[in-house]
Amino acid sequence: MSKKKILIVGGTGYLGQHLLQSYNANQTSQSHSYDLTVAFTYHSTPLPQPLLDAFPDSQSFHVDFKSAIGFESISNAFGQPDVVVNCAAISVPRACEIDPASAHAINVPSSLVKWLQSFQQNSTLLIHLSTDQVYEGEKSFYKEEDIAIPLNVYGKTKVAAEKFISENCPNFVILRSSIIYGPQTLSPVPKSLPIQWIDGALSKRETLEFFHDEFRCPIYVKDLVTVILALTNQWLSDRVSRVQMAEAVAQFRGHDTSLIKPVSASSVDRGVKSPADISMDITRLVQTLNINPVSFKDGVKLTLTTEAKR
Repeated sequence: MSKKKILIVGGTGYLGQHLLQSYNANQTSQSHSYDLTVAFTYHSTPLPQPLLDAFPDSQSFHVDFKSAIGFESISNAFGQPDVVVNCAAISVPRACEIDPASAHAINVPSSLVKWLQSFQQNSTLLIHLSTDQVYEGEKSFYKEEDIAIPLNVYGKTKVAAEKFISENCPNFVILRSSIIYGPQTLSPVPKSLPIQWIDGALSKRETLEFFHDEFRCPIYVKDLVTVILALTNQWLSDRVSRVQMAEAVAQFRGHDTSLIKPVSASSVDRGVKSPADISMDITRLVQTLNINPVSFKDGVKLTLTTEAKR
């Protein structure tokens, strides 16, 4: 199986830890034709021991978004990732109001994008977490094409991040999330989790005030993780090299994969120019026709199984 590299930026945070857990659980799966190597970044030190114990095979890197210190270490020890999930953020609106300069430096991932630009191949998918607070809140059920008019510094930094990524990153997905809720992480995060906080206060019979005129679309953390894993799988599965095509056939048939010798296309004179990467994004086709094309691995299985019956 081919090796694919996943980098979780902000891996010690709430969503980051849930992603670490799910990516590691899916490192080797029969549902895809690749193995995952997972690494993550962190900012606060020391690194929580429960994470080190739970994911001993995942490399960790200390990274500072403001100075960009730490990215070179990732290049040297881990290499270019196939997928980067950026969960790093100052996500408390009040903290952003108090220190807008720090909020902009962290929430607009310019150092991350510039690091990705340093690689020769534009083959990395960046999945960036944004927020529902990019909207002004004057109507219900905003859509992707609605104009973003943020009311606070947090929302403004997230709009700036979306703009910077769309202008400087060739492969990206921006996910605008609302309040993320769910179970506590392996290494408990310091911030209050909404469901646990409400439950804890009410169990103590404390009287609480809640806004009756502020509406959100909270998302269960496992659902958000499922979305990110699906995006990852689509990016890694739908685009295959000639070597991966041969390996898929060999793996299904039980052939010796050592017979497959990877070589660079530029090393062979075929008498005609051939484009290196013409993988295509078929998202619009899938959405319009409501179809689910089979993965290449499953297509190989269907092809050879059909051939065997003839």
